[in-house]
Amino acid sequence: MKQILRLICGLILLFLCSSWGFYAHYRINRLAVFALPGAMGGFYRANIDYITEHAISADKRRYVDSTEAPRHYLNADHYGKNPFSKIPQNWDDAAIKYSADTLNKYGTLPWVIQFNYYRLVKAFKTHDTLAIINTSANLGHYIADAHVPLHLTQNYNGQLTGQTGIHALWESRLPELFGDHYGYYAGKARYIEDPLAEAFKICHRSFNEVDSVLRFERILNRSFPADKKFIQERRGNRQVKEYSVAYAKAYHKMLRGMVERRMRSAILAVGSYWYSAWVDAGQPDLDKLIKQPLTDAQIKQLQHEEALYKAGKLLPLANSHERKSSKP
Repeated sequence: MKQILRLICGLILLFLCSSWGFYAHYRINRLAVFALPGAMGGFYRANIDYITEHAISADKRRYVDSTEAPRHYLNADHYGKNPFSKIPQNWDDAAIKYSADTLNKYGTLPWVIQFNYYRLVKAFKTHDTLAIINTSANLGHYIADAHVPLHLTQNYNGQLTGQTGIHALWESRLPELFGDHYGYYAGKARYIEDPLAEAFKICHRSFNEVDSVLRFERILNRSFPADKKFIQERRGNRQVKEYSVAYAKAYHKMLRGMVERRMRSAILAVGSYWYSAWVDAGQPDLDKLIKQPLTDAQIKQLQHEEALYKAGKLLPLANSHERKSSKP
């Protein structure tokens, strides 16, 4: 009974604090499908709802697998100033320099991206449909996490600077409030020569944004009326404390499109990793792996959704797929 209660509590915490929030992970995985070339597009579109729905499966595993959490972050600042000039990209070299225990303690995100990339290559080579869509969903999740600045610092929730709660504000509250108005289109997937080096580049860019993420919120907090910072919102049958729309809007404005840029970059990166894995696997014919072809109506719906996406518009998530797992 205690184990069941711990699991229930963990899942509740997940629904409140999952990385990027449901909204962004769903959006990133789903829209990445439209970045793929035609030879891949049919298969991924046929499985788009599954890949979208399972965009958060990696977060769910954190509450049943004690080794999962470090896969979602890299506390780069643990390694001192200019950490990306110090951390060896090769795992064995990094383990020799710092020890494997240290790497696991302070996060393994770029190496996890590499590991899942080659797992996807293998799934393509063996024509394993379920492995392809599951690994694609998981790889998309980790790549998205690498685009979040607060996943690259020990001060991941502002707990070291009196800003506790900023993690959910930046990666969940802002996308949920303003994400329907973002422009996400970033073109077609490109081939990635070195998946591990690219993962480190993504993490490095996110790390460079950490100072702005924290500094702008500190500035805003000093000037914003304290009694207007939070509100009570109903989530299901519960009342929860949440950042007010006014506070979120002011912070969002100070960030000058940072969340939108990181989400757009994540969409292109996810599509590019999927595409590169397919190329490295020898470009197998994915149409033969489609278990359930789309109906004409579904094809037209996805074409409409893609056209809106390219035009800078979006279908509401509730209309683009069934979000069963987002309901506690």
